[in-house]
Amino acid sequence: MKSIDAQTEAPTSGPQFTIRLSATRRGARLARHLAVQQLAAWGIPYDTEASHAVALVTAELAANAVTHGRLLGRDFRLSLLRLQEHVRVEVTDARPERLPPAAPAADPRSLEADSGRGLLLVSTYAERWGCEVRDTYTKTVWADITCPHR
Repeated sequence: MKSIDAQTEAPTSGPQFTIRLSATRRGARLARHLAVQQLAAWGIPYDTEASHAVALVTAELAANAVTHGRLLGRDFRLSLLRLQEHVRVEVTDARPERLPPAAPAADPRSLEADSGRGLLLVSTYAERWGCEVRDTYTKTVWADITCPHR
């Protein structure tokens, strides 16, 4: 099982997409749709494995941001970076003190629960993922999804 990295390497420059969204369920749903739409604009078709993986990872990270990283009146930010062999999904929320667990638990009891499997899915679909606190007001959870450059 993959675990989060303490620090991220500085991504090389490439196309990127960034948007602020309301920290609501509607904002999380919109994040997933916009991520898939942006991948299509970059030439990664909707029905590819990479598009499905980015959609799932974006949905999970955005849902976590609005569930665990929400502060009244503060938005969350979605950023996508198209790098050479992968797409980086970053979701930044307003709760730097609420860090994700170092490794998602695969406890059989948690598999039957109604929630708590999001980071397990992220670790399954992402090549690697991690969390950074870049300032005193936000944290960014990121995931790199393999997506060969065409």
